[in-house]
Amino acid sequence: MAEIHPSAIVYPGTVLGDGVKVLENAVVGKQPSLSPRSTAKREPLPPSVIGDGTIVSSGAIVFAGSRIGARVIVGDQACVRERVEIGDDVVVGRGVLVENDTTIGALTKIQAEAYITAYSTLEESVFIAPCVVTTNDNFMGRTERRHELVKGPTIRRGARVGGGAILCPGVEIGEEAFIAVVTKNVEPRMVVVGNPARVLRSVSADELLQ
Repeated sequence: MAEIHPSAIVYPGTVLGDGVKVLENAVVGKQPSLSPRSTAKREPLPPSVIGDGTIVSSGAIVFAGSRIGARVIVGDQACVRERVEIGDDVVVGRGVLVENDTTIGALTKIQAEAYITAYSTLEESVFIAPCVVTTNDNFMGRTERRHELVKGPTIRRGARVGGGAILCPGVEIGEEAFIAVVTKNVEPRMVVVGNPARVLRSVSADELLQ
């Protein structure tokens, strides 16, 4: 049975698993309000689905059309937009914004104030440090050609992205990579640092997932 605080709003049709908690002033199942000029998809959205044991913390917003796995923490004032898929045991930290049409794998941790742009893919056990910014549009809204090229980064299993890093549109971060500022693809198991980023060394064997 779910626990919903009296000040929270859960829209009709929302599916809440066993043990879900929706805390003070949280909103679940909200329909998006799009600008007339928005390029986002406008088809009807199915209800939100929240897995067993997940907590939607104070002031957080989960949009309709999103599916969140079991035992997820959606932190205070975080926002999960429409058509987002989040696996089990994920942490979405305080103030994080996960934009539409993004997939986040199980056991991933996204720390406070990070921005995950639309059309991004984060695989399992990814770590995103505070204030990371991802981007998806090299044209910044100035040409019609951008519509077919909009794509967020792909961050492979076990990769770690350092605090304040900026990821350019469409870059791929290899499995188990450890990076700071990224403008190009990163090969698996590389430590990448600097601004702009450069390869420093391989990730130590004792830091790799088993």
